[in-house]
Order: sequence, then C-alpha cells, then structure tokens
Amino acid sequence: MDETVLHFIHTQCASSWLDTYVLFLRNPYFWAPVYLFLLVFVIKKSGLKGLWWCAFFFVTFVFCDFISASIIKPFIHRIRPCNNPSLFFSIRELVPCGRGFSFPSSHATNHFGMAIYLISTLGQKSKFVMPLALLWAILVCYAQLYVCVHYPSDILAGAILGSIIGWMIGLYYRKRFGELGLS
Repeated sequence: MDETVLHFIHTQCASSWLDTYVLFLRNPYFWAPVYLFLLVFVIKKSGLKGLWWCAFFFVTFVFCDFISASIIKPFIHRIRPCNNPSLFFSIRELVPCGRGFSFPSSHATNHFGMAIYLISTLGQKSKFVMPLALLWAILVCYAQLYVCVHYPSDILAGAILGSIIGWMIGLYYRKRFGELGLS
C-alpha cells in the first residue's frame, strides 16, 4: 500500500510546476525565514513570555529531530523509497536521495511538532493559526512524498510523533506560563 500511494503521488500527481514548487517546500532556506519571522514576532509582541515561548519552540524542534533522526531511524533501518532497488525504474530523481534512513520522516516529525506546539500554546485567541500551521506541515510532508524520499507511513509516523511531542511541550508551556496571547 505504501508503494502504491507513493507511486500515485509521484507519477499521477506530477507536473513541471509542482516539480519546482516542492523543492522550495523541502528547502530550509525557504521555511527557516518563516520560523525566524514567527520567533521575532512573538518576542516583539509578548516580551519575556514570548522569549520563553521561543525557547520551548526550539526545544520542541530539538526533541522532534533528535528522537526521529537519532533514536528511531537507526533502530528501524528502513531504506528510503528512492534507494529501494525495486522502485528504481519508477522514480524520477528530483532531489539527491541521501543515504539516511526513512522511518519516521524527520521533516514530518519536526514540522508537525512545531505546528502542534504553536496551535496548543496560542489557544483560541488566534483561530487562523490552526489551519495555517497544519497546512504548512501537510505541504512540507507532501513534498517529501512527491520527491520519493519517504513512504506515506514514514510521513504518518512522523506526523503522529511530532504531534505528540509538540502537544506535550505545549501543555508544559501552558501549565507554566498560560496561553501566549498575541494582542
């Protein structure tokens, strides 16, 4: 099922426009400024409480990345679809595949972790944040599937893991500091 869904996304949903667009979504030079803007905005709007929020946001990223890339991936040892010999003839190489392991997707873990942290700490005061944060994480994950560096189950596992980590750290932040109102 993983290979069927991946093949469908990689071939049937392909276009030259998407070939270019997804490369931006995967690139830290594209999304890092978005997160940097968010951090500066929060500090400017919320002062010391915002600085603490940024520290916990960073901790969320560190936990997500460490747990997915340094603990789970080396334990599971799942090869990436772009390195799978049985898929070589059906994959268009849009990005270098890399030698690392595939399960879970660290991109999915990181971006869902940060999205859920953001959602859980801003609360009801910023209703527009939830759809934007989730859409952002979903688009980044879709890009990972589109270029065949992850299977759908890698993305799903990463999204679940990141969501749990983001929610737990967000819960701790809220217990300690309350919701971060950006008024």
